[in-house]
Amino acid sequence: MYSSTEAKVALIIGAGDSTGGAIAKKFAAEGYIACVTRRDAEKLQPLVDSIRERGGEAHGFASDARKEEEVVALVEHIEANIGPIDVLVFNIGANVPCSILDETARKYFKIWEMACFSGFLNTREVAKRMVTRQRGTILFTGATAALRGAANFSAFAGAKHALRALAQSASRELAPQNIHVAHIVVDGAIDTDFIRTQFPERYALKDQDGILNPEHIADNYWYLHTQPRDAWTFELDLRPWIEKW
Repeated sequence: MYSSTEAKVALIIGAGDSTGGAIAKKFAAEGYIACVTRRDAEKLQPLVDSIRERGGEAHGFASDARKEEEVVALVEHIEANIGPIDVLVFNIGANVPCSILDETARKYFKIWEMACFSGFLNTREVAKRMVTRQRGTILFTGATAALRGAANFSAFAGAKHALRALAQSASRELAPQNIHVAHIVVDGAIDTDFIRTQFPERYALKDQDGILNPEHIADNYWYLHTQPRDAWTFELDLRPWIEKW
């Protein structure tokens, strides 16, 4: 069991090698216990090791965020054995392009489960605990698709639109309970191995600050978490200066 003097927990759902990992490192560096999830726990080990090597505390969990029983068990375990979840970051992407003419019902539904339904499950379970403590922060990673649907992204756009609506409703309901809910629109290519290998021309813009640095994205998540409640931001747009919008 944890004691009241121990650090609070930042739970990052979808702690990948880029944005999610950077957010976990940022909160750990600020004294939070980073609890990070992916479906494959082995892929989390380098992140957990990196945080610990820097003097932080981190725990990795294999969890399918679409499965209600796994989400309930994860939150219960963290709250009972590690610490109170003070920050929830929902960072699952599901950016899978496909023509609406070829999209299958199964894949469309899976993308919605990943990008929206799992956001609801995790928000519900964590918010139950936050309400009893009358404090907390819930941050949703959105995308351009949350604002407009592009050709060949009907499933992703539908899911991200729905996630934004979930964030809006949660914010309006939970703000009076001293829980800050925010939605972050990440608009642009991010410095990842995928962009480096699949879009080398775009990656070449890195030297011109033309792609998003995951550490700078993480800085903005921390900024949202530390805002005074008389000036809370609900929606924050992050994009490189060269990005058209």
